[in-house]
Amino acid sequence: MRNSLHRYIVLKLLANGLPVPPRFEDHDRLGAPRLLSTYHHRLKRLDSIHCPADARIETFLRRYFDRIKGCSALRLPDLTVILDRHGIARELSLPHDRDEYTNRFGSSYRVRNGVLHNPTNDRRTTEGTFHVTEGGLPVPRDKKAVPRIAFAALFRHAMTPPRELLQLPFSCHEEQPAEAFVSLLIRPVLCPEVQGWCEERFARQQSGFCRIDLRQRR
Repeated sequence: MRNSLHRYIVLKLLANGLPVPPRFEDHDRLGAPRLLSTYHHRLKRLDSIHCPADARIETFLRRYFDRIKGCSALRLPDLTVILDRHGIARELSLPHDRDEYTNRFGSSYRVRNGVLHNPTNDRRTTEGTFHVTEGGLPVPRDKKAVPRIAFAALFRHAMTPPRELLQLPFSCHEEQPAEAFVSLLIRPVLCPEVQGWCEERFARQQSGFCRIDLRQRR
């Protein structure tokens, strides 16, 4: 299972023009690296390529902040590594050949049921430190309300992080580690399968929006 996910991750890195660990470079006899490299250069010619989840977020940003002075043109990165399959985030958060990853912000460890992330500074409460942008629902008393322009400044800063924060742990020990934003695109299970009664029901992405699919396969 992990080997399959690793091959899938490598193809995604190639499709985004990112370097891959040397141990994965010569494993494909079908010429996928060259094909995906061409695909990446074609994508770069387009103004914006967003997965459905990112497209909805950017639509909200335009609608909510467009008429506020100083808040226009809030955009997400055009090209990201899209996490569209269960297990990709878990494998990307650790080196492909190790079971732990550490930097100045925290440590991550592979455990039996996934990955344990242990931040360096772990606050047990957000009272007095959690800021909420004004203009929507009422702000709780234990939070700090800030104007929309404050969010715009924080957002722009977040979209230009240092290279250290863009590094994908999956290839962090290589001479050329991959650096990129990632986008989470999942189809959550709404109802698990109950044998003899109903089959699995899930949310499905369609035309840039997430719709609920409650049909049962017969």
